[in-house]
Amino acid sequence: MPQPLPPAHPADRAGTPAPSARRVNGGLLHSWDLSTGVDGPGTRFVVFLSGCPLRCLYCHNPDTWHLRDGRPAPADDVVREAAKCAEFIGACGGGATVSGGEPLLQPYLAGGLLHRFKHELGLHTALDTSGFLGVRATDALLADTDLVLLDIKSWDRELYRHLTGRRLAPTLEFARRLAELGTDVWVRFVLVPGLTDAAENIEGVAAFTASLGNVTRVDVLPFHRLGAPKWRALGLEYTPADTPAPTPDQVERARSVFAAHGLHAV
Repeated sequence: MPQPLPPAHPADRAGTPAPSARRVNGGLLHSWDLSTGVDGPGTRFVVFLSGCPLRCLYCHNPDTWHLRDGRPAPADDVVREAAKCAEFIGACGGGATVSGGEPLLQPYLAGGLLHRFKHELGLHTALDTSGFLGVRATDALLADTDLVLLDIKSWDRELYRHLTGRRLAPTLEFARRLAELGTDVWVRFVLVPGLTDAAENIEGVAAFTASLGNVTRVDVLPFHRLGAPKWRALGLEYTPADTPAPTPDQVERARSVFAAHGLHAV
């Protein structure tokens, strides 16, 4: 059962945080890394914050769920690491992505990092989120975000709760807010045979996504079991252990549903 959420920092509740909020210098981090073509356009410096309110059945990083498992790390250290490769990733059309876990569980830190990546290092910025805690994203945080990678895991409400332990509504509300702001969004949809692959479920996600008007790409992500060893190491039962990966034909059919709504699906 998901644990109660820790309170947001007062500066993150609503409106624009004070300038000092953008200079936050600490938080709980899982790791950082470089990636290409996975966490936004181009080569990205990706920082993974600890903590997530969702408990997705197929999560491939359950080691990021708990804040207590993160390591304290000054934001200055993270920005310093990003600065080492900023010129290279900028020249490659890349940028920096704040991910998790769920980065909006630590919105004060997430916003501070996005601001510094954008304004100090001149990098394209992305926020990778489930949207469940979208209410914690201030307008200032979103102004410093060039792209939101938004996970919409299911259109069926009961299935969404079964998959994540949480409600779908906050994610949809956040998506609509991003549309009103005109924020560039890539939607991510994980195709899980026997769970999310029902035709009406895919159609629902596709129709909603197309209605927003600000989604420039949809990633149909094939389910995989690469995270299973982490579940075992943590003493957790990995329930989709016998679920197969979708076939290429199944993935292509899902993409075609999004394409039929005028969306660029990959």
